[in-house]
Amino acid sequence: MAPDRSELLRGTLDLLILKALAAGELHGLGVSRRIEQITAGTFLVQPGSLFPALHRLEEAGWLKSSWGESDNNRRAKYYRLTRAGQRQLKVETDSWQRISIAITTALNAT
Repeated sequence: MAPDRSELLRGTLDLLILKALAAGELHGLGVSRRIEQITAGTFLVQPGSLFPALHRLEEAGWLKSSWGESDNNRRAKYYRLTRAGQRQLKVETDSWQRISIAITTALNAT
């Protein structure tokens, strides 16, 4: 029996986080919800994976964070892409598109 949700392939979480933040600033839970939305519910990122990845991307200089208030008046850390993060999103998007085409070609080969 196949699971309802797919496991993230190695390297895809960073790309999905960058893509989720391309439209604007979000707090951690917002990033998770946006990833679920843009993948049509295929990927649900758990906090144990999401927050270390957000920290790693911030350390790499691809994200900036600031503290703010969430919709329910709770303190939340908000993340946004830096210029370096925008460039990295393009690099990773181009790479995944090449990989996707190669896999599709291989799967359709006779």
